Amino acid sequence: MLFAKRLLAVVVPALLAANSAHAGVSLIGIGQLAGSDLSGLGGTLENGASASILGGLGSAIAWAGGDTFYATPDRGPNASSWNAAVDETTSWIPRYQTVSLGLASASFTTGAVTTLSPSLTGTTLLSSTSALNYGSAPVLTGGSGQHYFTGRSDAFGAGLSTNSNNARFDPEGIRVAANGQSVFITDEYGPYVYQFDKTTGNRINVFTLPEKFAVSTLSAQGATEISANTSGRVANKGMEGLAITPDGKTLVGVMQSPLQQDGGTDASTVRIVTIDIASGKITHEYAYKLDNIGTVAKPKYGSISEIVAINDHEFILDERDGKGLGDDSKAVQKKLYRVDLAGAADVSALTGEAALAPKAVAKSLFVDLVTLLKANGFTDRTIPAKIEGLAFGPDVLVDGVLQHTLIVVNDNDFLDTVSVQGTPTANPNQFFVLGITDDVVAGFQAQQIPEPTTLALAALGVGGLVLRRRQR
Repeated sequence: MLFAKRLLAVVVPALLAANSAHAGVSLIGIGQLAGSDLSGLGGTLENGASASILGGLGSAIAWAGGDTFYATPDRGPNASSWNAAVDETTSWIPRYQTVSLGLASASFTTGAVTTLSPSLTGTTLLSSTSALNYGSAPVLTGGSGQHYFTGRSDAFGAGLSTNSNNARFDPEGIRVAANGQSVFITDEYGPYVYQFDKTTGNRINVFTLPEKFAVSTLSAQGATEISANTSGRVANKGMEGLAITPDGKTLVGVMQSPLQQDGGTDASTVRIVTIDIASGKITHEYAYKLDNIGTVAKPKYGSISEIVAINDHEFILDERDGKGLGDDSKAVQKKLYRVDLAGAADVSALTGEAALAPKAVAKSLFVDLVTLLKANGFTDRTIPAKIEGLAFGPDVLVDGVLQHTLIVVNDNDFLDTVSVQGTPTANPNQFFVLGITDDVVAGFQAQQIPEPTTLALAALGVGGLVLRRRQR
């Protein structure tokens, strides 16, 4: 918490400038979470890291009702060198963490940033009741016939990368089903779109993407996989973001990078995919054009890390660079854009950047997170490099007036400490709470997730805050 307290000590002089620069969007809370998870796993991974290490939470976050959120790390800690043949990946079991963000015990005041106290309340390991193909990776099984997914990049068999029998899984997006009893998770290895039972963590459904998203020549090394394929998702840049419409009927996924046949990482336009949950069918594909955040001499397009629904046709996308805290460089691009898919062109039948770019959906800036965070005491080197998760949360009272909340989280790659210009610096999992007024998200509809009973009762006694269900 020391890092956040230091930031708050310098925040007051900048708040007026921050709020005037982003009318209707303000930073109202910051929290951190560290320690070990609640998986109960003992021992260490191949690289020496604890099997129950807590980190990387900001790969994705989803609101689960009340003060509860689900946060998922990606394929596990792989910053330490142990085996380049598998891209330093380990037999980390993919999971999601259940977090109480601390909103229910906080109060918010205009012109101030509240320090939150998030707590971890559960860890859910992800598994399959049917056998999985582990390739040359260690087999991970448990009681009740569970076959656990793994972060190891070599856990695959023959066939397309979207083969759901493969054990390798790299979670990047998570959303809660309408009944609150299961979660949908996307990944980068397939790309896969799976549904898991919330209680057991077992996979209960598979949504298979068209073959254009898959690669046919697989490798445990991302660079080799890229060079061996001319179509399909770019390695480690699969389905990075996931939204669910407020009625709980449609999933909306977004690729982090253009497909290889659309130009790959040097191209400008990614695909947004909609999936009808009831039928499992892919219903539409849309094009989204990235900002060019490089230089004239060396063009470099950014990437998409998340998408979240405002209503059934409008969405916010997180478009970012990889610069900032964790990369020992200066953050430049962390922008949230608003798009409207109503009336947008379907690009399912189109291939290539030249065909996709003219059909891209229009976008408008929702908030520049770099500008907002710098106005609240951060610097371009202390802004997290990998801001990857977005979720609308409960409404809160700010000086007695209800505001919507948008939770923004970072993936710290399981590295609690990093170097900033040669100085060891804390790099925690951080939760940024943005307060948003009604006019900024006109047409907003909240997903109607069943309230957890205990949280609903606890909220009744809160003095400084009301966690209120937003009505359509």
